[in-house]
Amino acid sequence: MTSEVVIDVQQKEISIALLEDKNLVEYQSEPRSASFTVGNVYIAKVKKLMPGLNACFVDVGYERDAFLHYLDLGNQFPSYEKYLKQVQSDRKKLYPFSKASRLPDLQKDGSVQTTLKAGQEVLVQIVKEPISTKGPRLTGEISFAGRFLVLIPFGDKVSVSSKIKSGEERARLKQLIQSIKPKNCGVIVRTVAEGKRVAELDAELKVLNQRWEDAITKVQKTQKRPQLAYEETSRAVALLRDLFNPSYENIYINEESVFNEVKSYVSLIAPEKAGIVKLYTGKVPIFDNFNVTKQIKSSFGKTVNYRHGAYLIIEHTEAMHVVDVNSGTRAKAGNGQEQNALETNLGAADELARQLRLRDMGGIIVVDFIDMNLAEDRQMLYERMCKNMQKDRARHNILPLSKFGLMQITRQRVRPAMDVRVEETCPSCDGTGKIKSSILFTDLLEGKIDRLVNKIGVKKFYLHVHPYVAAFINQGVVSLKNKWQIKYGFGVRIVPSQKLAFLQYEFYDSKREFIDMKEEIETK
Repeated sequence: MTSEVVIDVQQKEISIALLEDKNLVEYQSEPRSASFTVGNVYIAKVKKLMPGLNACFVDVGYERDAFLHYLDLGNQFPSYEKYLKQVQSDRKKLYPFSKASRLPDLQKDGSVQTTLKAGQEVLVQIVKEPISTKGPRLTGEISFAGRFLVLIPFGDKVSVSSKIKSGEERARLKQLIQSIKPKNCGVIVRTVAEGKRVAELDAELKVLNQRWEDAITKVQKTQKRPQLAYEETSRAVALLRDLFNPSYENIYINEESVFNEVKSYVSLIAPEKAGIVKLYTGKVPIFDNFNVTKQIKSSFGKTVNYRHGAYLIIEHTEAMHVVDVNSGTRAKAGNGQEQNALETNLGAADELARQLRLRDMGGIIVVDFIDMNLAEDRQMLYERMCKNMQKDRARHNILPLSKFGLMQITRQRVRPAMDVRVEETCPSCDGTGKIKSSILFTDLLEGKIDRLVNKIGVKKFYLHVHPYVAAFINQGVVSLKNKWQIKYGFGVRIVPSQKLAFLQYEFYDSKREFIDMKEEIETK
């Protein structure tokens, strides 16, 4: 199996696609200005205590207050509390972390009322992004994740991933980390650290320790509250940190600054693989070139088709996701109803496992498969689903089919499920149902080009249009494109874009920055 990562960096958002054997299996898209990312550390203020829930609401700067349960404060909360007071007592000289004292662990049966008070400053980290009407979920146990190690300030243990089975290797890693870890810190050794040399682990440990020191320095020097103390690495780097494996063949990026950022990170963690990071400079949009746009359009939405006419219907409610499996037009006369049901359900299990990763669906998922009478068929379906989900990094649990033919799945949810709208509001009529004559569309485009070149003074630009419209503009020996280039200069470039609707268009300047040429209402 070959894996490729395609990163589309736009002016307002960044989208990341993971392809396995050219098939889209993971997709993330978020605004470049997005904040409140999992892993961010804040110095924040307790807003309101909730004794009945044994929790409190904390102001981290989000429109809704974040939630912090007493049990999420962490065992070392008293140590953090004392150290914060020491740090903030002197704004000029930072109190050394190596001299900080570790206090007894927080009592597990304690109360939030006796531990915190309204207005108190606390150091917290986001563990779950804002979802639906809920604010972020917080923890008081701060950690800094790297590729090989996780640093936990005020921790006292060195833990090794249970996926490293060799007792000799576990002992080696534990002894090695004990000898190099900073004072007052605990460390978790991740699975990918197996077989790594001390120099690699020591280098990463120093980077993680520097992040902690930078966060504390920011807390010391700033008085504004709430205040972001440490920001998680960019989405592109964060995804690669968790996903990167030697099977990656290529990482394509269409923006130079992000390309340099990713290349330097890959050079750090795997110098021999630095060559797989490539800057995409093609004229066709990067997602169109790698067939990602088409897969996004066909894979999201309420109805998802898979093989032989069968399809899934995926509904999202506040409490859970519900999936219905339908055979559709699929029918094989010679196989019988039971065999058809089994084949349809097995295909649904393959597609559903992909959809869970692709949409990052979390919480409770209930799947209504087609009824099967044979116990061995139901067991085969359960085993197929478990096997398909082995590739999923999120923690999950799968129950066998119930007597009603339902399969229940729980999957870790740390950020909202991807909801990509594949239905498009007509950009030409804005939903009114009436548009100008389509034969006049090219006249409209020429008017925009004339204004752009002769009034605004932009001589070089890219015009993105639907592939059918691009074909019409480029057709013939003396094409419309040639006429426009002769009339307005050779800086006019036509780019077919699959993400655009039929009569939609977008202008970009020579630096690939969007130019808004829309009038308020173009349909009147």
